[in-house]
Amino acid sequence: MKIKNRIFALDIGTRSVVGIILEKQNEIFHVLDILSIEHSERAMLDGQIHDVLAVSKVITEIKEQLEEKYGPLHKVCVAAAGRSLKTERAKVSVDINGKPMLTKQDILHLELSAVQQAQSLAAEISGPDHVRYYCVGYSVLFYRLDGQEMGNLIDQTGEEASVEIIATFLPKVVVESLLSALQRTGLEMEALTLEPIAAINVLIPQSMRRLNVALVDIGAGTSDIAITDSGTVIAYGMVPIAGDEITEAISDQFLLDFPLAEKAKRELNAQESITITDILGFETEVSKADVVKQISPAIDQLAGSIRSEILSLNNQKSPKAVMLVGGGSLTPGLTERLAQLLELPSNRVAVRGIDAISSLTIADTIHKGPELVTPIGIALAAQHAPVQYVTVYVNDQPIRLFEIKALSVGDCLLAAGIKMNKLYGKPGLAKIVSVENQTITIPGKLGNPPIILKNGEFSSLDEVIKNGDNIIVTKGNDGEQTDLRIKDLIDHYPVRKITLNGEPTEIMSEIICNGKKVSSENLVLDRDEIIIRNPHTIKELLIALKKDDMLSSLEPFCLTVNGTNMAFPSLSGNILLNGQKTTLNDSFEDRDHIEITARGKLTVEEWAEMKQLKLLETIPVTFNGERVILEKVKTEIIRNHDTLKKDELLFHNDILQLIEKEVSSFIFQDLFNHVEIEMPEKVNGHFLLLKNNNHTTFYDNIAPGDDLQIVWPSPETLLYR
Repeated sequence: MKIKNRIFALDIGTRSVVGIILEKQNEIFHVLDILSIEHSERAMLDGQIHDVLAVSKVITEIKEQLEEKYGPLHKVCVAAAGRSLKTERAKVSVDINGKPMLTKQDILHLELSAVQQAQSLAAEISGPDHVRYYCVGYSVLFYRLDGQEMGNLIDQTGEEASVEIIATFLPKVVVESLLSALQRTGLEMEALTLEPIAAINVLIPQSMRRLNVALVDIGAGTSDIAITDSGTVIAYGMVPIAGDEITEAISDQFLLDFPLAEKAKRELNAQESITITDILGFETEVSKADVVKQISPAIDQLAGSIRSEILSLNNQKSPKAVMLVGGGSLTPGLTERLAQLLELPSNRVAVRGIDAISSLTIADTIHKGPELVTPIGIALAAQHAPVQYVTVYVNDQPIRLFEIKALSVGDCLLAAGIKMNKLYGKPGLAKIVSVENQTITIPGKLGNPPIILKNGEFSSLDEVIKNGDNIIVTKGNDGEQTDLRIKDLIDHYPVRKITLNGEPTEIMSEIICNGKKVSSENLVLDRDEIIIRNPHTIKELLIALKKDDMLSSLEPFCLTVNGTNMAFPSLSGNILLNGQKTTLNDSFEDRDHIEITARGKLTVEEWAEMKQLKLLETIPVTFNGERVILEKVKTEIIRNHDTLKKDELLFHNDILQLIEKEVSSFIFQDLFNHVEIEMPEKVNGHFLLLKNNNHTTFYDNIAPGDDLQIVWPSPETLLYR
């Protein structure tokens, strides 16, 4: 309690409770009084209060004795046992490919996610009830970007960002038992510190913590260990072996009950020989050297246990130096043995007393030993860096925190057991599409940050809180799929200009999505397969321009005759590219001139000549002085059930039926299929048929060159067809 700049502090240990009164004089602290009273029963075990009533009885006794000298004491500074602390290192990584960490809030969210991972690790070691552990502080060890250490991650871009932290946790039961014991004595806890932190703060200032140093506080029941390095406290630990084991060794070797063995142990620190009386009543004088020799196994065990824990906490390497405090540090030969086990020079392991504390004076009546470092450290650490209780409400649930630093909204969420990695909305589902046979991943939109209200107003994770604040946190909405149009995935659409048969023409690229022609404005869907189709050859050009007639005209002229396919390449159209003959499979370029000539025409007669087919059997004759060609069909060509004439056109891909006929000899009567005969108006009905001026009949054969006549007995007119 502060009265006229006075501080009242308690060090509640396994064997005893130490009360101390300090007074601040300008910038110097003066120790006015120290009072130590041992527990009459085993009320403490390994630094943890097991019997609140028994401990509160000792505290009351110290309080009353000090009040007789310094007046009423209402508030006190205390420390939580260091052996209850848990320290864990944790690393969390996040994918930032295409998503740079833009704000301080992003970095803080990453740090707190790492703290929660460390909390889970502490819970796995300590049991399933991890909600009983609270973070009392953390330090960032490294920021990394793509595996390389960085000073800051804000606005950095890369593939992966990570943070590695070391966090310290304390069980709730430790504080609650302290509070219960103090309340029974009428004391209010003014401030809380942690025992290893208390000793370190007075012996190893911040400027020295860049050195790898181990501080070992050897009490009665346990030896607390803290390791500094890289400017911070990197680990805390404890071994359940301390001064009581040395006392028990003396008791066993010299048949002393425990109190007499404890008295003998303390006398050895100041005397070279002591007189002891064993349980049988025999009085014996023994030398310090003899006692040390007898209890050497216990000293070796203590040194070995401390050495193993130091190496375990310090990544299996020896620190640069070791400082020993606490009553057990005075164990004879301990510093030498510990130095030997850690392979350190003897002057790198030393006992430090309160005379090593700067800016401190002590009353002449007070013994200046290492056992007082922690009590004084508690008073000073609680003064300089107190851990005070704060009660806040998170989503209407009361949360009590103790602060060894300025508490933030993020600390409150951690204490409430809210999963930091669940607060941010999940990223939207990605889309995987194929563009020109290349797989492209379109990340979903980022999830929204959580909505945090402090006392009804928008807040952030790093905003400082105070007692009684009300915090409401709502998970951020999940991100959505990113909406992109096809044009967003394609840099440009090639456009070529050509001249086709004298007509200027633009050739646009086609977008084919899942086999269908689509617009560049179409939205991209998951699993789409997109191809940009550009005509490269003249054939592809004509298809794109839908010039089916031109394309058809360039194909070889084909007929199917009596089921047999026949091709006539000479009748196909021609392609001129910039005046040079080319083919459908040749490519073209921008500004090219293309000329396509149509396919040639083919008549039945022309085709027959090409195939050396005789369509007609003919003979020339003369009829009444006029030359006449008589014809008979020798080969019949049928298309779609129609018989074609010799001057009719054939078309590409016509299906023809060819029928060859047996032709009989020509007779006079065949003449009437080629000439038209008109009878005279006045005729007696009789006529003569002449062949080469000789009488003949309708059925007489005729031969090429024959002269044929029909003679009427009266004048008549013959009309020819």
